[in-house]
Amino acid sequence: MAYIPRLKQEYKDKVVSALTEEFGYKNVMQVPKLKKIVISKGVGAAVADKKLVDHAVDELTKISGQKAVATLSKKDIATFKLRKGMPIGARVTLRGEQMYEFLDRLVTSALPRVRDFNGIKATGFDGRGNYTLGITEQIIFPEIDIDKVNSISGMDISFVTSADTDKEAKSLLTELGLPFQKN
Repeated sequence: MAYIPRLKQEYKDKVVSALTEEFGYKNVMQVPKLKKIVISKGVGAAVADKKLVDHAVDELTKISGQKAVATLSKKDIATFKLRKGMPIGARVTLRGEQMYEFLDRLVTSALPRVRDFNGIKATGFDGRGNYTLGITEQIIFPEIDIDKVNSISGMDISFVTSADTDKEAKSLLTELGLPFQKN
């Protein structure tokens, strides 16, 4: 028997029925699902030191369990001494089983390690059912060795769903375990 991530099984067993009950879907295929998770990290100081991008790629690879890629600048900006094609960040896109594994680790082990954590803000929705979460320190992930970190930096985590509205997306992400703040 093949391995199925815990959250994927929970989505099939509990989340689909809970969302169907809440929104009155007539078909199981109407229920919104998580399509992908994109983790991105901008490295502004990479203009001066190219090794910082390599460190960012290594950290995202450790955090996500999948090889990250460097992002390149799209245009020249003279005031920042930036040229088109220079590496200025890193990102990784997770789908399928690795996406559910990352979400499980984020909810169960990383977010509880945030100092003074009261839940994540519900203001990161874009109007089309996608949610972006900003993390200020990469050291909340247990995969990162604090002694080997050269500088503490943040990252953005974007959850792309098939939901049509923000309300549906918030219900989906809440059912999957993301701890939103109470208003």
